[in-house]
Amino acid sequence: MAQDSAPLVEVRGLGKRYPAFTLEDVSFAVGAGSIAGFIGRNGAGKSTTLKCLEGSVHPDAGSVTYFGQPFAGHEEQAKRLIGFELGGADFYRNKRASTIAAVTRRFYDDWDQDAFENYCRLFSIDQAKRVKELSQGMRVKFAVALALSHRSKLLVLDEPTSGLDPASREEVLDVFLQLARDEGVGILFSTHITSDLDKCADHIVYIENGRIIGSGALTDFKDSYRVAPLAEAKAAGAQVIGIRHSVSGDTALVPASAGIGAAATLDDIMTHAHKEVA
Repeated sequence: MAQDSAPLVEVRGLGKRYPAFTLEDVSFAVGAGSIAGFIGRNGAGKSTTLKCLEGSVHPDAGSVTYFGQPFAGHEEQAKRLIGFELGGADFYRNKRASTIAAVTRRFYDDWDQDAFENYCRLFSIDQAKRVKELSQGMRVKFAVALALSHRSKLLVLDEPTSGLDPASREEVLDVFLQLARDEGVGILFSTHITSDLDKCADHIVYIENGRIIGSGALTDFKDSYRVAPLAEAKAAGAQVIGIRHSVSGDTALVPASAGIGAAATLDDIMTHAHKEVA
């Protein structure tokens, strides 16, 4: 999936301070036709970052640029070209899906009703049902259908496959791949399901304790780590980034430059990284 030289969204030095948590110096970019997975543990700062991108949280530092223009002062223009889904379709729980769609379409000059109907058929969404009557998975799919139906150039999604069964997840991810490959849509989505990233993501943004610890091509990110038995890592004098305890033996996450261990998966990196090092 090729990226244009100018990113669709560029985040520079983003910061937000709360009494018990600080988001600090968050920087990354997503280009046209790229699918970027945003990963990190619960509480790492993913939702705060995405809310800053949406505008519902105002950062204390840094900047967000969409389509070459600062988000501040151009929010309305930017949002016409972006599909946000940050929490599922839990709004207006007593309203029918068709009513919510009819209201939503008024905000977008480029709303494509045919596309919305197609997504509803693809995702088996019954528009006659009220939101409260939809399963959690169906609410997610409905929110994604809304986000996809106004010809967005960029999608920013928080856990879009959460609560979906494997077949439904495949449907959503296939749509992402088609949009990126055929229409050049850029997609940034957070997830805890690493297999989703292995299927469709070409870039990764990894956040931990409010700071980005990795951003770039997914293959390069994974290739920069190895997993080795902890005893072997210590014997080799390798830098131990994190450890994992298990009944089959303790393992260590080490840099690929250490020259030991096996290739690390995303699951390996997430379960080892930044744990206490013995």
